[in-house]
Amino acid sequence: MGIETKIMLSGALVLGGFLWTYLFLRQFLFNLLVASPLIKKMNALQPDLIAIGARRYTMISNAVSVLIGAVLLFLVIRFCPLYMIIAFAVGAVAAFLFIVPKMKPGNKNMFDVFSNAYARFIPDDELRTLLYNKDYKKIRSRLRIMGIVGTFVPEFK
Repeated sequence: MGIETKIMLSGALVLGGFLWTYLFLRQFLFNLLVASPLIKKMNALQPDLIAIGARRYTMISNAVSVLIGAVLLFLVIRFCPLYMIIAFAVGAVAAFLFIVPKMKPGNKNMFDVFSNAYARFIPDDELRTLLYNKDYKKIRSRLRIMGIVGTFVPEFK
């Protein structure tokens, strides 16, 4: 195999590592660092504020992310030469460094993702619609109307 081919394959694996992290590790971290804490906060405010299916959804999402991510990682480690594994790792680490600072419930983008994914688990119709539409001021006022003292909705600037 020529040097040009090795360089092109290494470039492809850098992209592959970036995509692997973005698709699988990001989902796992989102579930662990954003979705689970928000679900816990919501359950602490009122046990039926979010349906039990939200936890199951998160656990299934984690299991699928870990399974598929592990299989792909195994394939790269098992069948690629060292220089390709290193290229894959470079892409994975680069993506990891981009996504980790954003993985917290107080980040507006992450809260928006949570709102889109988990609005369907909110039994209250009005609160579900407000969460889906990301109308955070109205969400806070709806929670007050429902008699919920605290709130899981961060203050965004």
